[in-house]
Parts: sequence; C-alpha cells; structure tokens
Amino acid sequence: MAGCVARRALTVGSRWWSRSLTGTRGPRPLCAAGGAGAFPPVATTTTRRHLSSRNRPEGKVLETVGVFEVPKQNGKYETGQLFLHSVFGYRGVVLFPWQARLYDRDVASAAPEKAENPAGHGSKEVKGKTHTYYQVLIDARDCPHISQRSQTEAVTFLANHDDSRALYAIPGLDYVSHEDILPYTSTDQVPIQHELFERFLLYDQTKAPPFVARETLRAWQEKNHPWLELSDVHRETTENIRVTVIPFYMGMREAQNSHVYWWRYCIRLENLDSDVVQLRERHWRIFSLSGTLETVRGRGVVGREPVLSKEQPAFQYSSHVSLQASSGHMWGTFRFERPDGSHFDVRIPPFSLESNKDEKTPPSGLH
Repeated sequence: MAGCVARRALTVGSRWWSRSLTGTRGPRPLCAAGGAGAFPPVATTTTRRHLSSRNRPEGKVLETVGVFEVPKQNGKYETGQLFLHSVFGYRGVVLFPWQARLYDRDVASAAPEKAENPAGHGSKEVKGKTHTYYQVLIDARDCPHISQRSQTEAVTFLANHDDSRALYAIPGLDYVSHEDILPYTSTDQVPIQHELFERFLLYDQTKAPPFVARETLRAWQEKNHPWLELSDVHRETTENIRVTVIPFYMGMREAQNSHVYWWRYCIRLENLDSDVVQLRERHWRIFSLSGTLETVRGRGVVGREPVLSKEQPAFQYSSHVSLQASSGHMWGTFRFERPDGSHFDVRIPPFSLESNKDEKTPPSGLH
C-alpha cells in the first residue's frame, strides 16, 4: 500500500476524510468516495490515483478530485476558487465575497464588563470586526449527504408578486466563512455539478483559478445585491455550544392595507466538545419597533431535533420572520439534552432586524 501509509480517517459532518500524519509538503491530491452513489470528498497526501481498499470505510471507493492548496491566511479567495467545506465537507466553488461585521460575544465576555445593551435583554455591548464570507455553489452530488446537517435550499427570496407571501429558493447556494474554505485545484473543466456553474463561470486555463465570472453572474449579483448581501454575523458560545446567526432582509409586501417586512435568518449550531447533546426546544423573543414583544416556543428547529456529536458536530438551518414594522430584534435560547437526561440552555445572540435596503427592484431569479 505504498503511498497510502501513515494516513488516518475521520468523519466531518458525516463525511469521510483522509489526512496525512506525515510531514510531507507540497501539493496534496484530494479524493472523493464513489461507487453506487456519490460520496464526500476526501483529502490525502498520497500521489497515487488508485487507493487500496484496505483501511477505508466499507463500501466506499476513493477517487481523485483535485490537488489541495494551502489555505489563505491573508487576502480573499477569488471568483472560481474550488474548495471543500471544512465543517460540512461538501465540494463547492466561490462566486464572490461579502464583507460582514462579526459580533462575537465570546470576545466581549472575556473583556471587562461594560454597560448593558439598550435592547434590554441582559446582553453586553459588542464591537463588530470585519470578516469575509463567500457566496458559493454547492456540488449537487454532495447535497444528499449534507441534507441532514445543513439545508441545501437555505437561500430564499420573496416572490415578485406584491401581495404574495410565497418564497422561492435557489438550490445549492450557500454562505461560507473564510476559515471554512479548504481550497483545491482540479484539471476538470466542469469540476462542480450545479445547474448554474456553467451559466455563472467560464473556464479559462490562463487564469488562476481557471474559472472566471461570466456577465450572467455579474448581472445577477448586481440585480440581487440588496437581497443577497450578508452584512452582520452574531456569535456566542454557551457550555461549548456555539451559535452563529446571520440575518438577511428579504423585502416588504403589502397585506390588508399594511406593510409586512420579511427577514430570513441562518443559524449554525456547533458542538465544540466531545460530549453528545441533542437539541430539544427553542425559545424566541421577537421585539418589533411598533412596540410588540412576541414569545415563540417549540420543539426542535425546522421539524428536527438534531444530535451534535464529535463525529457530526454541526447543524445549520434557515428560517423566516415577519414584522409589521421596518425593524426590530430577536434573541432567545435553545434547550439541549445530555445523555443522562439533564438539560441546559444555550443563548442565541441578540441580533437586529433592519430594512434599510433599496426596495425599488424586486429580487430576481434566473428564468
């Protein structure tokens, strides 16, 4: 098994990876498990394209998908950069970056106490710092393998009809933090399977990465900028469970002679410990600028009660909220259960719902 020794396998978000234990430097091929179905990408230092069946997950066959690159510590990834998601393990490609403000309450907690936040729910004032996120496409072959850990239709829009509350989604569109990008290169001219890949990107072997934005992508980004833009990210950790929230304004619709403002919010739950826990309940407080305060309780989230373990430490989902006011804010808790039956509450960091976006042009799909 020359070239395959000193490797170890581990799972990330239910996906098998293979990483070297040697000190080898230089390009590293990436491999994906194939066979009866498309299995997740695997990183390895071996230079062999055909790997032995020994010491691999039963029923999975490894195949090369590209060559690993050193992640960027500084600067941004360019449009067309291929990558593996470090948490959910899927293959993807970068469309364009967003500059967000990250409000990390873990950093604030480590600092001396400051005045209470005027929002009135016991949170400390937090200063944001600039952080890069990317709009990306997810490889359709990997969607079935991450659907239990991350929604693959999480980016939704309001329908163009003024009186409609209908939503439409673009499958396989995601937002990824800079540190979650594991870049790689491929000689394949269509390395990512997604219906928008060839409509958005053009292969150009003279470029690095060898995929450049088509006019279609630039026009789509410009037209949908108000509805796609990621501006604020909120993060807080309680008892080794980290909650990250990203709110997005979706637009305003008129209903029964009143204005209804819509937002979607993406939440990622991460277990930073090795102990297994399960999400059982959610408890939201939703404050509207009109002066109303709503309490929402329920079992699980989006119909699920996800288990967070060392093997599958993260769960990500999106949901929606509407207000009859142009702004407001939300906060709350998630209740988790330990294997011994005991419970503990995890704080959801407070975040604002703002609508200061240009509403002259409704969101546009690709028709």
